[in-house]
Amino acid sequence: MIPVLGLAVGVLLGLLLQPQVPLWLEPYLPIAVIAALDAVFGGVRASLEGIFNDRIFVISILSNVLVAGLIVFLGNQLGVGAQLSTGVVVVLGLRIFSNVAAIRRHLLGA
Repeated sequence: MIPVLGLAVGVLLGLLLQPQVPLWLEPYLPIAVIAALDAVFGGVRASLEGIFNDRIFVISILSNVLVAGLIVFLGNQLGVGAQLSTGVVVVLGLRIFSNVAAIRRHLLGA
């Protein structure tokens, strides 16, 4: 119940305050969101399998966002930012869909 309440408060604050993303951070925001979504779906899967650990979940979100951001930063420094961003999106997208498929199998028994 508390996580849902925290999510609702965070969404409400975001809607009310309408924070502005700094221009230098804009290329990294979509990658950070996808990295965080990967960790969230992994956490849901782990919870359904009965192996969820909150410390691992927090570390997973932080490390996913940090590593994905560093890859995109490195790509931007090398002049191949779009290609590395695409690579990160593909890899994390595959992980997200894999976790969603496992969640679906668990919930539907298929």
